[in-house]
Amino acid sequence: MNKSPRFMIAAPSSGSGKTMLTCGLMRLLQKKGYEVQGFKCGPDYIDPMFHTRVLGIPSVNLDSFFAEDEVLRYLFDRRMQQRYSEMSIAVLEGVMGYYDGLAGRSIKGSTCDIAKITDTPVILCIDTKGMSLSVVPYVKGFLEYIPDSHIQGVILNRCSKGMYPILKELLETQLNIAVIGYMPVLEDCELPSRHLGLYLPQEIQDFQQKVERIADTLADTLDMECLLGLAKNAPALETKAPDNWSGILQQTEPVIRIAIAWDNAFCFYYQDNLDILESLGVELVPFSPIEDSKLPENICGLLLGGGYPENYARELSCNASMRQSVARAIQENMPCLAECGGFLYLHDAITDIDGEEWAMVSAVHATAAYQGKLQPRFGYITLEDGQTGMQIRGHEFHYYDSTDYGQEWTARKPLSSRHWSCMHKQGNLLAGFPHLYYASDPGFAAEWVQRCRQWRKE
Repeated sequence: MNKSPRFMIAAPSSGSGKTMLTCGLMRLLQKKGYEVQGFKCGPDYIDPMFHTRVLGIPSVNLDSFFAEDEVLRYLFDRRMQQRYSEMSIAVLEGVMGYYDGLAGRSIKGSTCDIAKITDTPVILCIDTKGMSLSVVPYVKGFLEYIPDSHIQGVILNRCSKGMYPILKELLETQLNIAVIGYMPVLEDCELPSRHLGLYLPQEIQDFQQKVERIADTLADTLDMECLLGLAKNAPALETKAPDNWSGILQQTEPVIRIAIAWDNAFCFYYQDNLDILESLGVELVPFSPIEDSKLPENICGLLLGGGYPENYARELSCNASMRQSVARAIQENMPCLAECGGFLYLHDAITDIDGEEWAMVSAVHATAAYQGKLQPRFGYITLEDGQTGMQIRGHEFHYYDSTDYGQEWTARKPLSSRHWSCMHKQGNLLAGFPHLYYASDPGFAAEWVQRCRQWRKE
Protein backbone atom coordinates (compact mmCIF):
# COMPACT_ATOMS: atom_id res chain seq x y z
CA MET A 1 0.00 0.00 0.00
CA ASN A 2 1.30 3.42 -0.99
CA LYS A 3 0.71 6.63 0.93
CA SER A 4 0.59 9.79 -1.16
CA PRO A 5 -0.21 13.13 0.52
CA ARG A 6 -3.08 14.68 -1.41
CA PHE A 7 -6.05 17.01 -1.31
CA MET A 8 -8.78 18.07 -3.70
CA ILE A 9 -10.14 21.55 -4.44
CA ALA A 10 -13.86 21.28 -5.20
CA ALA A 11 -16.74 23.74 -5.44
CA PRO A 12 -20.54 23.90 -5.36
CA SER A 13 -20.64 24.90 -9.05
CA SER A 14 -18.61 25.89 -12.06
CA GLY A 15 -17.47 29.50 -11.95
CA SER A 16 -16.65 29.41 -8.23
CA GLY A 17 -12.97 30.19 -8.83
CA LYS A 18 -11.47 26.75 -8.24
CA THR A 19 -9.16 26.72 -11.30
CA MET A 20 -7.14 29.80 -10.42
CA LEU A 21 -7.26 28.90 -6.72
CA THR A 22 -5.85 25.47 -7.62
CA CYS A 23 -3.15 27.00 -9.80
CA GLY A 24 -2.21 29.45 -7.07
CA LEU A 25 -2.01 26.67 -4.49
CA MET A 26 0.13 24.55 -6.80
CA ARG A 27 2.55 27.41 -7.30
CA LEU A 28 2.66 28.21 -3.57
CA LEU A 29 3.45 24.59 -2.72
CA GLN A 30 6.09 24.52 -5.43
CA LYS A 31 7.73 27.64 -3.99
CA LYS A 32 7.82 25.90 -0.59
CA GLY A 33 9.82 23.05 -2.10
CA TYR A 34 7.08 20.49 -2.72
CA GLU A 35 7.04 18.27 -5.82
CA VAL A 36 3.47 18.83 -6.94
CA GLN A 37 1.57 16.51 -9.26
CA GLY A 38 -1.62 17.95 -10.72
CA PHE A 39 -4.82 16.02 -11.47
CA LYS A 40 -8.12 17.14 -12.98
CA CYS A 41 -11.39 15.38 -12.27
CA GLY A 42 -13.50 14.73 -15.35
CA PRO A 43 -12.85 14.89 -19.09
CA ASP A 44 -11.76 18.54 -19.44
CA TYR A 45 -8.63 19.26 -21.48
CA ILE A 46 -8.02 22.92 -20.69
CA ASP A 47 -7.70 22.95 -16.90
CA PRO A 48 -4.89 20.35 -16.99
CA MET A 49 -3.09 22.64 -19.43
CA PHE A 50 -3.20 25.37 -16.77
CA HIS A 51 -1.75 22.96 -14.21
CA THR A 52 0.96 21.91 -16.66
CA ARG A 53 1.87 25.53 -17.39
CA VAL A 54 2.26 26.22 -13.66
CA LEU A 55 4.11 23.03 -12.71
CA GLY A 56 6.16 22.30 -15.81
CA ILE A 57 5.03 18.65 -15.86
CA PRO A 58 1.87 17.08 -17.35
CA SER A 59 -1.32 17.14 -15.30
CA VAL A 60 -3.52 14.04 -15.57
CA ASN A 61 -7.28 13.48 -15.81
CA LEU A 62 -9.12 11.26 -13.33
CA ASP A 63 -12.54 10.27 -14.63
CA SER A 64 -14.76 7.62 -13.05
CA PHE A 65 -16.93 7.21 -16.14
CA PHE A 66 -13.92 6.66 -18.38
CA ALA A 67 -12.20 4.22 -15.99
CA GLU A 68 -13.41 1.60 -13.53
CA ASP A 69 -12.57 2.28 -9.88
CA GLU A 70 -9.62 -0.14 -9.82
CA VAL A 71 -8.14 1.35 -12.99
CA LEU A 72 -8.56 4.91 -11.75
CA ARG A 73 -6.82 4.16 -8.44
CA TYR A 74 -4.03 2.39 -10.30
CA LEU A 75 -3.50 5.29 -12.71
CA PHE A 76 -3.43 7.78 -9.83
CA ASP A 77 -0.99 5.71 -7.76
CA ARG A 78 1.27 4.90 -10.72
CA ARG A 79 1.62 8.60 -11.52
CA MET A 80 2.50 9.43 -7.91
CA GLN A 81 5.03 6.61 -7.61
CA GLN A 82 6.80 7.75 -10.78
CA ARG A 83 7.73 10.97 -9.02
CA TYR A 84 7.85 9.79 -5.42
CA SER A 85 9.91 11.73 -2.88
CA GLU A 86 9.46 12.90 0.69
CA MET A 87 8.15 16.20 -0.71
CA SER A 88 5.63 14.73 -3.18
CA ILE A 89 2.04 15.95 -2.96
CA ALA A 90 -0.97 15.53 -5.25
CA VAL A 91 -3.37 18.41 -5.89
CA LEU A 92 -6.67 17.41 -7.50
CA GLU A 93 -9.06 19.92 -9.05
CA GLY A 94 -12.75 19.05 -9.18
CA VAL A 95 -15.20 19.49 -12.03
CA MET A 96 -18.55 21.35 -12.06
CA GLY A 97 -20.45 21.15 -8.77
CA TYR A 98 -19.19 18.67 -6.19
CA TYR A 99 -22.06 16.18 -6.58
CA ASP A 100 -22.75 16.70 -10.31
CA GLY A 101 -22.43 13.37 -12.13
CA LEU A 102 -23.85 11.30 -14.97
CA ALA A 103 -26.99 12.59 -16.71
CA GLY A 104 -27.39 15.30 -14.05
CA ARG A 105 -28.99 12.77 -11.69
CA SER A 106 -26.19 10.56 -10.38
CA ILE A 107 -23.10 11.03 -8.23
CA LYS A 108 -21.28 8.56 -10.51
CA GLY A 109 -18.66 10.44 -12.51
CA SER A 110 -18.75 13.42 -10.13
CA THR A 111 -15.96 15.09 -8.18
CA CYS A 112 -17.39 13.45 -5.05
CA ASP A 113 -17.16 10.03 -6.72
CA ILE A 114 -13.47 10.53 -7.46
CA ALA A 115 -12.82 11.77 -3.91
CA LYS A 116 -14.36 8.55 -2.60
CA ILE A 117 -12.52 6.25 -5.04
CA THR A 118 -9.15 7.84 -4.25
CA ASP A 119 -10.00 8.47 -0.57
CA THR A 120 -8.91 12.10 -0.93
CA PRO A 121 -9.71 14.88 1.59
CA VAL A 122 -11.72 17.65 -0.04
CA ILE A 123 -11.45 21.42 0.42
CA LEU A 124 -14.63 23.15 -0.70
CA CYS A 125 -14.08 26.51 -2.43
CA ILE A 126 -17.08 28.71 -1.57
CA ASP A 127 -17.79 31.90 -3.51
CA THR A 128 -19.00 34.16 -0.69
CA LYS A 129 -19.93 37.16 -2.83
CA GLY A 130 -23.36 38.38 -1.70
CA MET A 131 -23.46 36.08 1.37
CA SER A 132 -22.78 36.39 5.07
CA LEU A 133 -24.60 34.12 7.57
CA SER A 134 -26.21 32.22 4.68
CA VAL A 135 -22.84 30.61 3.99
CA VAL A 136 -23.45 28.35 7.03
CA PRO A 137 -26.58 26.51 5.79
CA TYR A 138 -25.07 26.54 2.29
CA VAL A 139 -21.99 24.62 3.43
CA LYS A 140 -24.07 22.50 5.83
CA GLY A 141 -26.07 21.15 2.87
CA PHE A 142 -22.91 19.96 1.11
CA LEU A 143 -21.53 18.38 4.27
CA GLU A 144 -24.72 16.43 5.04
CA TYR A 145 -26.06 15.54 1.57
CA ILE A 146 -24.47 12.08 1.79
CA PRO A 147 -22.72 10.24 4.62
CA ASP A 148 -18.96 10.62 4.52
CA SER A 149 -18.83 13.46 2.00
CA HIS A 150 -15.01 13.59 2.29
CA ILE A 151 -15.27 17.39 2.71
CA GLN A 152 -12.78 18.26 5.46
CA GLY A 153 -12.17 21.96 4.93
CA VAL A 154 -13.40 25.18 3.36
CA ILE A 155 -11.69 28.08 1.59
CA LEU A 156 -13.75 31.24 1.19
CA ASN A 157 -13.34 32.83 -2.24
CA ARG A 158 -14.05 36.50 -3.00
CA CYS A 159 -14.11 37.19 0.71
CA SER A 160 -12.89 40.40 2.31
CA LYS A 161 -10.29 40.52 5.06
CA GLY A 162 -12.89 42.05 7.37
CA MET A 163 -15.58 39.40 6.82
CA TYR A 164 -13.24 36.44 6.97
CA PRO A 165 -12.87 36.10 10.78
CA ILE A 166 -16.64 36.46 11.19
CA LEU A 167 -17.47 33.74 8.65
CA LYS A 168 -14.65 31.53 9.91
CA GLU A 169 -16.00 31.58 13.46
CA LEU A 170 -19.57 30.91 12.29
CA LEU A 171 -18.57 27.91 10.17
CA GLU A 172 -16.16 26.37 12.64
CA THR A 173 -18.41 26.70 15.69
CA GLN A 174 -21.69 25.70 14.03
CA LEU A 175 -20.45 23.05 11.57
CA ASN A 176 -17.17 21.84 13.09
CA ILE A 177 -15.43 22.24 9.72
CA ALA A 178 -11.91 23.59 9.28
CA VAL A 179 -11.90 26.98 7.54
CA ILE A 180 -8.44 27.02 6.01
CA GLY A 181 -8.33 30.53 4.62
CA TYR A 182 -9.74 32.97 2.12
CA MET A 183 -9.09 34.48 -1.28
CA PRO A 184 -9.85 38.19 -1.69
CA VAL A 185 -11.15 39.63 -4.96
CA LEU A 186 -8.29 40.00 -7.47
CA GLU A 187 -10.04 41.31 -10.55
CA ASP A 188 -6.90 41.42 -12.67
CA CYS A 189 -6.39 37.69 -12.03
CA GLU A 190 -9.72 36.46 -13.42
CA LEU A 191 -9.64 34.21 -16.49
CA PRO A 192 -11.42 34.99 -19.77
CA SER A 193 -13.56 32.28 -21.40
CA ARG A 194 -15.10 31.36 -24.78
CA HIS A 195 -17.26 28.65 -26.36
CA LEU A 196 -15.20 25.61 -25.29
CA GLY A 197 -14.40 27.05 -21.86
CA LEU A 198 -11.33 28.97 -20.79
CA TYR A 199 -8.72 30.39 -23.12
CA LEU A 200 -5.52 28.36 -23.31
CA PRO A 201 -2.85 29.47 -20.83
CA GLN A 202 -0.46 30.50 -23.63
CA GLU A 203 -3.18 32.80 -24.98
CA ILE A 204 -3.65 34.68 -21.69
CA GLN A 205 -1.50 37.76 -21.27
CA ASP A 206 0.67 37.69 -18.14
CA PHE A 207 -0.69 34.29 -17.05
CA GLN A 208 2.39 33.45 -14.98
CA GLN A 209 2.27 36.82 -13.26
CA LYS A 210 -1.40 36.25 -12.37
CA VAL A 211 -0.55 32.89 -10.82
CA GLU A 212 2.38 34.39 -8.89
CA ARG A 213 0.12 37.09 -7.47
CA ILE A 214 -2.46 34.54 -6.37
CA ALA A 215 0.24 32.35 -4.80
CA ASP A 216 1.71 35.31 -2.93
CA THR A 217 -1.75 36.33 -1.72
CA LEU A 218 -2.56 32.79 -0.52
CA ALA A 219 0.72 32.73 1.39
CA ASP A 220 -0.79 35.45 3.59
CA THR A 221 -4.41 34.26 3.73
CA LEU A 222 -4.20 30.44 4.09
CA ASP A 223 -3.37 28.24 7.05
CA MET A 224 -0.85 26.08 5.18
CA GLU A 225 -0.11 23.97 8.26
CA CYS A 226 -3.77 22.96 8.44
CA LEU A 227 -3.97 22.25 4.69
CA LEU A 228 -0.80 20.14 4.67
CA GLY A 229 -1.99 18.29 7.77
CA LEU A 230 -5.15 17.19 5.94
CA ALA A 231 -3.10 16.18 2.87
CA LYS A 232 -0.59 14.14 4.87
CA ASN A 233 -3.35 12.34 6.78
CA ALA A 234 -4.89 10.99 3.56
CA PRO A 235 -5.03 7.18 3.87
CA ALA A 236 -2.74 4.87 1.94
CA LEU A 237 -4.23 3.42 -1.25
CA GLU A 238 -4.17 -0.26 -2.08
CA THR A 239 -3.77 -0.62 -5.84
CA LYS A 240 -2.78 -3.18 -8.44
CA ALA A 241 -2.39 -3.21 -12.21
CA PRO A 242 -5.62 -4.24 -13.96
CA ASP A 243 -5.53 -7.90 -14.89
CA ASN A 244 -5.64 -7.38 -18.67
CA TRP A 245 -3.06 -4.57 -18.86
CA SER A 246 0.26 -6.36 -18.57
CA GLY A 247 -0.31 -8.63 -21.55
CA ILE A 248 -1.60 -5.83 -23.76
CA LEU A 249 1.00 -3.22 -22.84
CA GLN A 250 4.07 -5.46 -22.72
CA GLN A 251 6.22 -4.11 -25.56
CA THR A 252 8.89 -6.14 -27.30
CA GLU A 253 8.77 -4.79 -30.87
CA PRO A 254 10.96 -1.94 -32.19
CA VAL A 255 9.92 1.65 -31.59
CA ILE A 256 7.83 3.29 -34.33
CA ARG A 257 7.32 6.99 -35.03
CA ILE A 258 3.81 8.45 -35.03
CA ALA A 259 3.21 12.11 -35.86
CA ILE A 260 1.04 14.07 -33.42
CA ALA A 261 -0.43 17.48 -34.29
CA TRP A 262 0.54 19.88 -31.51
CA ASP A 263 0.12 23.64 -31.67
CA ASN A 264 -2.51 26.23 -30.70
CA ALA A 265 -5.02 24.67 -33.10
CA PHE A 266 -4.55 21.05 -31.96
CA CYS A 267 -3.62 20.43 -28.34
CA PHE A 268 -6.36 18.35 -26.67
CA TYR A 269 -4.79 15.05 -25.64
CA TYR A 270 -5.20 12.93 -22.52
CA GLN A 271 -1.83 12.27 -20.91
CA ASP A 272 -2.91 8.71 -20.12
CA ASN A 273 -3.50 8.14 -23.85
CA LEU A 274 -0.01 9.36 -24.70
CA ASP A 275 1.49 7.21 -21.94
CA ILE A 276 -0.27 4.12 -23.27
CA LEU A 277 0.99 4.78 -26.79
CA GLU A 278 4.54 5.18 -25.51
CA SER A 279 4.25 1.96 -23.52
CA LEU A 280 3.28 0.27 -26.80
CA GLY A 281 6.57 1.34 -28.36
CA VAL A 282 5.51 4.61 -29.98
CA GLU A 283 7.75 7.64 -30.32
CA LEU A 284 5.37 10.60 -30.59
CA VAL A 285 6.73 13.17 -33.04
CA PRO A 286 5.06 16.60 -32.64
CA PHE A 287 4.36 18.78 -35.67
CA SER A 288 2.38 21.94 -36.33
CA PRO A 289 -0.31 21.98 -39.04
CA ILE A 290 -0.12 25.78 -38.77
CA GLU A 291 3.65 26.31 -39.01
CA ASP A 292 5.25 23.24 -40.61
CA SER A 293 5.28 22.65 -44.36
CA LYS A 294 4.89 18.86 -44.28
CA LEU A 295 4.54 15.85 -42.00
CA PRO A 296 7.65 14.60 -40.16
CA GLU A 297 9.86 12.04 -41.90
CA ASN A 298 9.80 8.28 -41.26
CA ILE A 299 6.38 8.11 -39.60
CA CYS A 300 3.84 5.33 -39.88
CA GLY A 301 0.82 6.88 -38.19
CA LEU A 302 -0.91 10.22 -37.65
CA LEU A 303 -2.77 11.61 -34.61
CA LEU A 304 -4.94 14.69 -35.04
CA GLY A 305 -6.35 15.70 -31.66
CA GLY A 306 -8.98 18.22 -30.72
CA GLY A 307 -8.48 21.92 -30.14
CA TYR A 308 -9.47 25.15 -31.86
CA PRO A 309 -8.91 24.72 -35.62
CA GLU A 310 -11.80 27.10 -36.24
CA ASN A 311 -9.82 29.91 -34.60
CA TYR A 312 -6.88 29.23 -36.94
CA ALA A 313 -8.86 28.34 -40.06
CA ARG A 314 -7.12 30.99 -42.16
CA GLU A 315 -3.64 29.83 -41.14
CA LEU A 316 -4.50 26.14 -41.63
CA SER A 317 -6.07 26.80 -45.01
CA CYS A 318 -3.18 28.96 -46.22
CA ASN A 319 -0.70 26.21 -45.31
CA ALA A 320 -1.50 24.31 -48.51
CA SER A 321 1.68 22.21 -48.47
CA MET A 322 0.78 20.74 -45.06
CA ARG A 323 -2.81 20.07 -46.12
CA GLN A 324 -1.47 18.24 -49.17
CA SER A 325 1.02 16.29 -47.04
CA VAL A 326 -1.75 15.09 -44.70
CA ALA A 327 -4.07 14.28 -47.62
CA ARG A 328 -1.33 12.29 -49.35
CA ALA A 329 -0.60 10.26 -46.20
CA ILE A 330 -4.29 9.35 -45.85
CA GLN A 331 -4.54 8.50 -49.55
CA GLU A 332 -1.60 6.12 -49.00
CA ASN A 333 -3.68 4.49 -46.23
CA MET A 334 -1.36 5.57 -43.41
CA PRO A 335 -3.29 4.96 -40.14
CA CYS A 336 -4.84 8.24 -39.01
CA LEU A 337 -6.89 8.83 -35.89
CA ALA A 338 -8.66 12.22 -35.83
CA GLU A 339 -10.82 13.52 -32.98
CA CYS A 340 -13.17 16.52 -32.99
CA GLY A 341 -10.96 19.44 -34.11
CA GLY A 342 -8.71 17.01 -35.96
CA PHE A 343 -11.82 15.60 -37.64
CA LEU A 344 -12.83 19.12 -38.74
CA TYR A 345 -9.38 19.66 -40.25
CA LEU A 346 -9.94 16.65 -42.52
CA HIS A 347 -13.16 18.17 -43.97
CA ASP A 348 -13.44 19.76 -47.39
CA ALA A 349 -13.95 23.12 -45.67
CA ILE A 350 -14.65 24.87 -42.36
CA THR A 351 -16.88 27.92 -42.10
CA ASP A 352 -15.54 30.13 -39.33
CA ILE A 353 -17.54 32.09 -36.75
CA ASP A 354 -17.69 35.08 -39.14
CA GLY A 355 -19.21 32.98 -41.91
CA GLU A 356 -16.09 32.75 -44.09
CA GLU A 357 -15.30 29.36 -45.62
CA TRP A 358 -11.78 27.94 -45.59
CA ALA A 359 -10.46 24.95 -47.54
CA MET A 360 -9.14 22.06 -45.46
CA VAL A 361 -7.60 18.63 -46.19
CA SER A 362 -10.57 17.05 -48.04
CA ALA A 363 -10.03 13.56 -46.66
CA VAL A 364 -13.63 13.66 -45.35
CA HIS A 365 -16.03 14.93 -47.99
CA ALA A 366 -18.16 17.18 -45.82
CA THR A 367 -18.25 20.74 -44.53
CA ALA A 368 -18.37 22.03 -40.96
CA ALA A 369 -19.83 25.24 -39.54
CA TYR A 370 -20.30 26.99 -36.20
CA GLN A 371 -23.80 26.41 -34.79
CA GLY A 372 -23.81 29.08 -32.07
CA LYS A 373 -24.54 26.63 -29.26
CA LEU A 374 -23.31 23.41 -27.73
CA GLN A 375 -24.46 20.53 -29.90
CA PRO A 376 -27.03 18.14 -28.37
CA ARG A 377 -24.78 15.07 -28.64
CA PHE A 378 -22.45 16.47 -25.95
CA GLY A 379 -21.36 14.50 -22.89
CA TYR A 380 -20.18 11.05 -21.96
CA ILE A 381 -20.64 8.18 -24.41
CA THR A 382 -19.75 4.53 -24.87
CA LEU A 383 -18.72 3.87 -28.46
CA GLU A 384 -19.04 0.59 -30.32
CA ASP A 385 -17.40 -0.34 -33.60
CA GLY A 386 -20.18 -1.70 -35.80
CA GLN A 387 -17.83 -4.14 -37.50
CA THR A 388 -15.79 -5.59 -34.63
CA GLY A 389 -17.97 -4.95 -31.57
CA MET A 390 -15.02 -3.26 -29.81
CA GLN A 391 -16.18 -0.77 -27.16
CA ILE A 392 -14.37 2.28 -25.80
CA ARG A 393 -15.50 5.23 -23.68
CA GLY A 394 -15.23 8.88 -24.56
CA HIS A 395 -17.14 12.12 -24.79
CA GLU A 396 -18.31 14.80 -27.21
CA PHE A 397 -18.25 18.56 -26.65
CA HIS A 398 -18.44 20.86 -29.66
CA TYR A 399 -20.18 23.94 -31.03
CA TYR A 400 -19.42 23.02 -34.64
CA ASP A 401 -21.35 20.46 -36.63
CA SER A 402 -20.64 18.54 -39.81
CA THR A 403 -22.73 17.66 -42.83
CA ASP A 404 -21.47 14.08 -42.35
CA TYR A 405 -20.27 12.89 -38.94
CA GLY A 406 -20.00 9.24 -39.96
CA GLN A 407 -22.00 6.03 -39.63
CA GLU A 408 -19.52 3.25 -38.80
CA TRP A 409 -19.70 3.41 -34.98
CA THR A 410 -22.59 3.80 -32.52
CA ALA A 411 -22.46 6.17 -29.55
CA ARG A 412 -24.64 5.45 -26.52
CA LYS A 413 -25.36 7.79 -23.60
CA PRO A 414 -25.08 6.39 -20.06
CA LEU A 415 -28.29 6.08 -18.02
CA SER A 416 -30.28 6.74 -21.19
CA SER A 417 -31.65 5.03 -24.29
CA ARG A 418 -30.20 7.77 -26.52
CA HIS A 419 -27.81 6.65 -29.22
CA TRP A 420 -26.60 7.81 -32.62
CA SER A 421 -24.27 6.87 -35.44
CA CYS A 422 -20.85 8.49 -35.68
CA MET A 423 -17.25 8.06 -36.91
CA HIS A 424 -15.81 7.66 -40.39
CA LYS A 425 -13.90 4.40 -40.77
CA GLN A 426 -12.39 4.04 -44.22
CA GLY A 427 -9.33 1.83 -44.60
CA ASN A 428 -6.92 3.02 -41.90
CA LEU A 429 -8.72 6.33 -41.34
CA LEU A 430 -10.78 6.68 -38.15
CA ALA A 431 -12.26 10.14 -37.66
CA GLY A 432 -15.17 11.75 -35.84
CA PHE A 433 -16.30 14.13 -33.13
CA PRO A 434 -15.78 11.81 -30.11
CA HIS A 435 -12.72 12.15 -27.89
CA LEU A 436 -11.55 8.65 -26.91
CA TYR A 437 -10.04 7.49 -23.62
CA TYR A 438 -7.70 4.56 -24.31
CA ALA A 439 -7.45 3.33 -20.71
CA SER A 440 -11.10 2.26 -20.89
CA ASP A 441 -9.86 -0.39 -23.36
CA PRO A 442 -6.08 -0.47 -23.91
CA GLY A 443 -6.70 -3.12 -26.55
CA PHE A 444 -8.03 -0.39 -28.85
CA ALA A 445 -4.72 1.48 -28.71
CA ALA A 446 -2.74 -1.75 -29.11
CA GLU A 447 -4.71 -2.67 -32.22
CA TRP A 448 -4.25 0.81 -33.71
CA VAL A 449 -0.50 0.75 -33.07
CA GLN A 450 -0.35 -2.67 -34.70
CA ARG A 451 -2.00 -1.19 -37.79
CA CYS A 452 0.74 1.42 -37.87
CA ARG A 453 3.41 -1.29 -37.66
CA GLN A 454 1.74 -3.28 -40.40
CA TRP A 455 1.50 -0.21 -42.67
CA ARG A 456 5.24 0.40 -42.25
CA LYS A 457 5.99 -3.19 -43.31
CA GLU A 458 3.80 -2.87 -46.40
